[in-house]
Amino acid sequence: MNAPIVQSRFRVTGMDCASCAAKIDGAARRITGVTDVSVSVTAGTMTLHHEPETDIAKLEQRLGTLGYAIAPIAPQGGAAHPAQKAHAHCAGLDHHDDHGDSHDAHPGDACCGSHAPAHGPATSTATEDNHSRAPMDGPWWRSAKARLTLLSGLALGAAFGAGLLLPRLDTPLFILAMLVGLAPIARRAFAAAVDGMPFTIEMLMTIAAVGAVAIGAAEEAAAVVFLFLVGELLEGVAAGRARASISALSDLVPKTAWVEHDGAVRAVSADSLAVGATILVRPGDRIPADGIIIAGDSAIDEAPVTGESTPVRKGVDAVVFAGTVNGEAALRVQVTATASDNTIARVVRLVEEAQEKKAPTERFIDQFARYYTPAVLAVGALVAVVPPLAFGAPWAEWVYKGLAILLIGCPCALVISTPAAIAAGLSAGARRGLLMKGGAVLETFRKVTTVCFDKTGTLTAGKPEVTDIMALALPAGEVLRLAAAVETGSSHPLARAIVAHAAAQAIAVPPAEDARAHGGKGVTARVEGRVVFLGAPAAAAELVPVSEADMQHVAALNADGKTVSLLVVERTLAGAIALRDEPRPDAAAAIKALTAAHITTLMLTGDNRRTADAIGARLGIAVAAELLPADKQRVVSDLKARGAMVAKVGDGINDAPALASADIGIAMGDGTDVALETADAAALHARVQDIPDMIALSRRTMGNIHQNITIALGLKAVFLVTTVAGITGLWPAILADTGATVLVTLNALRLLRFRPQ
Repeated sequence: MNAPIVQSRFRVTGMDCASCAAKIDGAARRITGVTDVSVSVTAGTMTLHHEPETDIAKLEQRLGTLGYAIAPIAPQGGAAHPAQKAHAHCAGLDHHDDHGDSHDAHPGDACCGSHAPAHGPATSTATEDNHSRAPMDGPWWRSAKARLTLLSGLALGAAFGAGLLLPRLDTPLFILAMLVGLAPIARRAFAAAVDGMPFTIEMLMTIAAVGAVAIGAAEEAAAVVFLFLVGELLEGVAAGRARASISALSDLVPKTAWVEHDGAVRAVSADSLAVGATILVRPGDRIPADGIIIAGDSAIDEAPVTGESTPVRKGVDAVVFAGTVNGEAALRVQVTATASDNTIARVVRLVEEAQEKKAPTERFIDQFARYYTPAVLAVGALVAVVPPLAFGAPWAEWVYKGLAILLIGCPCALVISTPAAIAAGLSAGARRGLLMKGGAVLETFRKVTTVCFDKTGTLTAGKPEVTDIMALALPAGEVLRLAAAVETGSSHPLARAIVAHAAAQAIAVPPAEDARAHGGKGVTARVEGRVVFLGAPAAAAELVPVSEADMQHVAALNADGKTVSLLVVERTLAGAIALRDEPRPDAAAAIKALTAAHITTLMLTGDNRRTADAIGARLGIAVAAELLPADKQRVVSDLKARGAMVAKVGDGINDAPALASADIGIAMGDGTDVALETADAAALHARVQDIPDMIALSRRTMGNIHQNITIALGLKAVFLVTTVAGITGLWPAILADTGATVLVTLNALRLLRFRPQ
């Protein structure tokens, strides 16, 4: 019988570029029992699928020789997997908590050469090389990698100065200066080669530096090593910025909460809050947990979490999010999610997991790089050897050019071009409530040609609202006052809508007595000594005469998709109230934006044709009504069969089959857990405008990727020509690689400034 496969996630210290990720991936796949590996540079995480008996200590040791360290991340809801618990002593990572929001986003964690030391099984390898890669607490310029880069630069400067005074010693002095930076690079290169990965950036760097010394270019070799370290440091800073962009969300949640218990209020750690606890949120404080308001009314600034530009007023029974800011009045909030499962924690966790899922373009680039690096070595060797052997050209000149080609051909910029943009795009979206579960989803959004929307809870808020009040025997205000009195205390959605509307109008609602519900007809009660009935028009017609004109008015409201209740007071038809589940405020603009982008829109709803057509006409969207869940799935499948790239948006359990069948399933953030789990993406803040924004972000991200690939390959092509022509040498070659990598990363970071419409 096959052993069960388990999943373990780890925080990886020191991983800041695609070359790092490739080495970690390769090392992990060589561990017996590991079946699959996913590595995210931006999130700094690794997910393993492995057999329970897999020797994680061996993986820890193997990564330690390469200069990386791992620490387990507890799965959602509790402790680490047993296979992870046994290895929680990983190098210098005790300060990381199980959710990875402690020190995982420091911009000074250097790329490729600045990794944390691995203790335990890897302690024997912890030399100066490893100490230079310890985790950094504080600004990047105080990191060990920055110190190593500075030391290499000082050694180069000292060698240059001493060479002026002692010209005969300049070559050995430059060799010593080169070794300051090259020794750790070479150690990692050979460790990777022994581990079955000979074609690494470190190996290309080592060959180029040693070769330069061999042909008498020690000064350039030392300069190249120093520039390589500078490039790694810059890559680390850029990668740290991308990582911090999403991890910084965790800092929005305050560390302290005020808990009410037995009439007393005391300060506790926000991480310790339990579901059901009651907390006091003072004016100006950040809300420490997701919850429901049980007392108080205040304006909540949700901009840090939802991006809303203006505060939202919320009262009793309203939902509040961790990290938002209470504006003007104290609130009592009942906690609905623990710290590990609040809105922000879920976003961070889901985005990190999404960043481990590679997009098709990224997978293609990875495959291309596997053949690209050996090809660069072959081309460099041919350039160095063929001209001298075939044409009698000078060996020193052509070996020099061959070594420069090795540096030009370093694949860092090309390999990072796609994942950097994908990670930045996912992070930019998540910070604005546009959650996409992986690079493949982000890439696919740009191809969408048809968007199918559910109605209730998606295009509409899912809650009826009072739209019209007919004043007949009594004024409109009196009709609303008496209707609210009859409905007070009822949990029916229509009743709650009427009571809420009266409260919004600041109407004083009198008490009702002897309230009785009549199934399918309405409700009666005694209000201020008068018998009042509120219910269906047919039931009201049984109590009092209803004129033809009034019935035509009711029919017109019904034709507009509204539910009408008639109010009868002491055998007199006093008035009527119409209600409807209204479209979300941004729905019409979102449909218009999709249409402008040449994307077809369609409403799929189980609601009756009359109501669906009324909403569809208001929004300008085609309608398919009275559909069962299987019917929605069939419509999506038919559209796909006709060649459409379909995105389905929904919020309920009945949308799950269609969400799963669509090319992209999108769940509204206030929908059911089933819809959120089934979907490929989520509009966390339940805005219809999020859908065209996701498509716009996808298109911008893919444009950024194309720019990055052009930059990476274009610079290499230019310097390849100038090197063969003898115009540029070793140090411009390494600048070409480092410069391209930094430019590509910075270009990708521009996506973090993405602003939805």
